[in-house]
Amino acid sequence: MKRLNILATACLLTISAKASTPTYKYITIGTDAVEHNSSLLSLTNTAPSAEGISIVKVDTSKLNELSHHMHDEFQRCGGFVLHDSLEEAEKTLGAEGERSFAAQSLFSDYTLDQESLVKHLVASVQESNISSVIRHLSTYKNRYYKSKSGVDAANWIFDTWKGISAARTDVSVEKFKHDGFPQPSIILTIAGASAETIVVGGHLDSIAGYWGRATAHAPGADDNASGIATTTEVLRSLIESGYKPAKTIKFMAYAAEEVGLLGSSAIAKKMKKDGVDVIGALQLDMTNFKGSDLDIVMMTDYTNEAQNAFVGTIIDKYLPTVSWGYDKCGYACSDHASWTRQGFPASMPFESKKREMNRKIHTKHDTIERSGGNADHATKFAKMAVAFVVELDR
Repeated sequence: MKRLNILATACLLTISAKASTPTYKYITIGTDAVEHNSSLLSLTNTAPSAEGISIVKVDTSKLNELSHHMHDEFQRCGGFVLHDSLEEAEKTLGAEGERSFAAQSLFSDYTLDQESLVKHLVASVQESNISSVIRHLSTYKNRYYKSKSGVDAANWIFDTWKGISAARTDVSVEKFKHDGFPQPSIILTIAGASAETIVVGGHLDSIAGYWGRATAHAPGADDNASGIATTTEVLRSLIESGYKPAKTIKFMAYAAEEVGLLGSSAIAKKMKKDGVDVIGALQLDMTNFKGSDLDIVMMTDYTNEAQNAFVGTIIDKYLPTVSWGYDKCGYACSDHASWTRQGFPASMPFESKKREMNRKIHTKHDTIERSGGNADHATKFAKMAVAFVVELDR
């Protein structure tokens, strides 16, 4: 989704069924899905890359049906990216060098040496705070990026983060406005002595159905009120403890992830353009449904290998009863891909193995009750994220 003006993933667009003249555009999609969806595609081959991605031409009126197939048959919420032109799609396939740099390079010292401080902060994480935020965000009709309730939810996050940090003069909270839609992203910054920057975040929007998404009921408790609640508890723990970072720490609630990583893409592009030195980005997207034998699953694609291993050592040291392992999305499944595509190191710890994830997301049934009515699972992620920030900061 790097260098794109218009992005779309499989859980994205509301396309008018009344269009009389077909409109064709190009998408990038997993080569494994091309033959399976050949009846929906106008051009079933062009240029598969080494990563197994093909460029295909599609009638935009069929995107919702394609979205449905990708979600049900391949378990991919996402799964394709919409481009304005063939040239733009080809540029995406040509971005392998920068992705490889962000995936394979070392960006920081991953030594663990802050045991006393980390243990103190980890102990301050409270499940009740996380579940409270999940429940509140779930009360909105939806948090769709073009709906009033989606804007209201973003404003609530802004007010909540501002309230948590009100006593701190070294903390600022801003609304990052986007072109083309009303929902802002929210960014809280704890200024450090160094301009090196650590990013922790997740997307704030929710989505359900394939038609009428601005009015559909999409509580999005797991996807992704859980990630926002986890992020909120991490920043609360740090701020209320009086923690003064050496590096600059940014907490982010991204707009419009469900429609193509639009919010995070814009932010990551701007930070690269501005020369911000992001030494680590942690994506918290779906943290509260325990669907696997593993508690935390590190996604290996569109992420940084060394930083992923660093997160693993953090879990082993500070959360020894929490099990973890690796899996892959198979595509750019969340906002971590926006950072990777701009050459920054990113990690995506997930709530389960991909094929064992919460199957009620993007429906009216994505409520906290699906996760047992509590935030016990998300609490593990909050503790891990607190340790990630402190150890990376020092």
